[in-house]
Amino acid sequence: MSSALANGEFRTVWLAEAQSTIGDQLTIVALALLVYHRTGSALLSAIAYALTFLPALAGGLGLAQLADRYPRRTVLAGSAAVQAVLVGVMAIPGMPLLPLCVLVVLARLAGAPSNAAQNALTREIFTDDELYLRSQDIRGITTNTAMLLGLACGGFLVTAAGPSWALAIDAATFAVSAFALHRWVRPRPAADGGDGAWFGAIRWVAGQRRLRVLLGLSWLVGLAVIPEGLVAPLAREIGAPDQAVGWLLAADPLGFVAGVFVMSRFVSAEARRRVLGVLAIVPTAVLLVFSLRPDLVLALVALAAAGAAGAYIVTVGASFITWVPNELRGGAGGVYRTGLRVAQGVGVAIGGVLAEWAGSATTAITIAGAAGVLLGIPLAVSWARLGPGTTEAAGAS
Repeated sequence: MSSALANGEFRTVWLAEAQSTIGDQLTIVALALLVYHRTGSALLSAIAYALTFLPALAGGLGLAQLADRYPRRTVLAGSAAVQAVLVGVMAIPGMPLLPLCVLVVLARLAGAPSNAAQNALTREIFTDDELYLRSQDIRGITTNTAMLLGLACGGFLVTAAGPSWALAIDAATFAVSAFALHRWVRPRPAADGGDGAWFGAIRWVAGQRRLRVLLGLSWLVGLAVIPEGLVAPLAREIGAPDQAVGWLLAADPLGFVAGVFVMSRFVSAEARRRVLGVLAIVPTAVLLVFSLRPDLVLALVALAAAGAAGAYIVTVGASFITWVPNELRGGAGGVYRTGLRVAQGVGVAIGGVLAEWAGSATTAITIAGAAGVLLGIPLAVSWARLGPGTTEAAGAS
């Protein structure tokens, strides 16, 4: 991973993303507490939390294409600058709730093209497959660690300093990111010359069998995340104390960080792609442990193991971007990320329905694990038949 970090452009993109991720977690905590304290409504607090995700889903398909039609450095720096202004306005003390919620939606819409631009720009920075995959490993580890740090410190900071200060810190992270990206990432022309067709990437991806299989492998994550939405009833069912809810939530991302580190350290890009189909089944297969109605220790181990196995998603995303022509990578990245987010949201909702129907969180998690294995097997077979392929072959197909 040190070879990827030796690149100054990548370090800038990486650090900008990391600090903005921490700031975003502060905003999520500040918004939830602010709405709850003003209204006393858990429902309105949950709705405010949901607003931080919905614009990314709505804009992921359309706005992500800006990363192809305009220079990617401009898209990244401009997105960060707009978010700095909008979140800065949110930080004004006494801001009414309705304008606050509108600003949240606008800020998230402004950020919708940034992930697609980051992925596509990083692939331009690293033309070597191995280096590019290592860079994505670093991003995966950093993003999950930053989210944990942001959430862990967010409650303390918001309580100690107040929501306005937390929002101001988030605005500052975006401003610093905008400056750094403009200053230390070299300019490149728009990938498609500025005249590509809107939604052309969606049509192109739909016609590529290899990419369709990769999308299917990524959507299995929607079943693997079901335990996250059931941690409270799960803790109660296995006789764990209330504080165990936080431990259960942290087990998966901690396992993911460990899994990405191990794979990046010891497994080559080619080897990871070769067994990608099998790797994608493991996270849900691990969830079958919950059929034994485990105690807290076994539940934590199982969730951490599922998170570690979930490191396969880094290889899926990197392979997907690699096999898309450069002029379509922004829009295609939007397709990939939006599908992943939708799969996770739908998965959590399905988990809630299953738990309600079965009257048991462990049963719901077990069903999710079985479904993941059953759906993953044909995808793994399809991937094995396709073979890992090459960048040139996939791009020309």
